[in-house]
Amino acid sequence: MVEFDEKDEELVKDLVSAGLQKNIARSLVYLKKVDEATSVEIERSARLRQPEVSIAMQWLEKKGWITKRDIKKEGKGRPVYKYKLAKPFKDIVNEIENDLKAKIDEIQKVISDIKSIS
Repeated sequence: MVEFDEKDEELVKDLVSAGLQKNIARSLVYLKKVDEATSVEIERSARLRQPEVSIAMQWLEKKGWITKRDIKKEGKGRPVYKYKLAKPFKDIVNEIENDLKAKIDEIQKVISDIKSIS
């Protein structure tokens, strides 16, 4: 099992400060550390509950930041998937940066509009 170190915890804090939910940030940081992982591995290492991992994986997949592949397993039960980053972590950070810059631009426009009216 891959453990989070101090640097990983700091990265999670930074991602949360950047606007990501904690479960998404923890899942993303874990996937950065490994080639690929099942949701159970993510739960254990990132110290999350199953529903938190499911929500995070759906969000990350929708953003195009991770890929999911089906693992064939014997018998019945829930399907098992392996997840991995779909692009380099650096590219994901660039997307987060661009989103934050767009928000800053929006806020500056609102402030400018308010100032011009008053």
